[in-house]
Amino acid sequence: MGPHPKGLRRCAGALRGRDAGRKAIQPDFSKPSVARMYDWLIGGRDNYPVDREACKELLQIAPSTRELALVNRAFLVRAVRYLAEECGITQYIDHGSGLPTSPNVHQVVRQFHSDARVVYVDNDPIVLGHGKMMLAEDTATTAVILQDMRNTEAIFESDEVRRLIDRNMPIACLFVSVLHCVPEKDDPWKLVRDVARRLPPGSYLVISQLASDDEQLRSDITQFMREITGGNWGEVRSLDEVGRFFEGLELVEAQAPCEVSLWRPDSEIGPRQKTKEWVEFGGVARLP
Repeated sequence: MGPHPKGLRRCAGALRGRDAGRKAIQPDFSKPSVARMYDWLIGGRDNYPVDREACKELLQIAPSTRELALVNRAFLVRAVRYLAEECGITQYIDHGSGLPTSPNVHQVVRQFHSDARVVYVDNDPIVLGHGKMMLAEDTATTAVILQDMRNTEAIFESDEVRRLIDRNMPIACLFVSVLHCVPEKDDPWKLVRDVARRLPPGSYLVISQLASDDEQLRSDITQFMREITGGNWGEVRSLDEVGRFFEGLELVEAQAPCEVSLWRPDSEIGPRQKTKEWVEFGGVARLP
């Protein structure tokens, strides 16, 4: 799932209310958290019995979820490394960033640009707390803001984005395993277009989303995740629906969106899914 490897963890805080930027929302430990579910899936310790039980149920529906999380995280690292090393991008806005997972975006970019600037966006107060601790000694070039990723204007007009991001230079905006957190009624395709139109020429979008062409599986997982998270979930989409995010954009290293382990793979050695009842589907696109 986009465990963070990025997916699951991201959803937990990607959407918890339009007022997230003004008032911190207290986490509900009586329900599974997507962030903590992710943490358990990748062998972490920041989770509770309710999260572990939810993961076990999810693995019954989609046995490849653990591998899928690792696949997506590896894609994130490869995409950011490509943008930093080969495209020279030094500015990043990571939408729905979720709990810190090493290596984080700024750590990958700093291998190539010591002065790179990164803004992490999430509206989970736990993410905000962890993020601020992680970045406590690096506030000159990094920031984490508490905001619903659907609030594009509030994000781009925030003090931290204004401080760190130069609108006259190319920017990379990341939506890695988070758009399945946005329900159809909130039009995630419009969200991506709204972000794209604010970016200068030569900018990039990195997008992946949980997808399946099995209609019954999409329905089962969507219903399960909505129920256990108290509605903090959007929907698993078809491959064609995910492809719509890239309309009008110039795909990099691919003719079409793909299962993300196929995007510039480092080697034939894992991570790989043994079964593909659902996948992380997406790619990297350049704005003309």
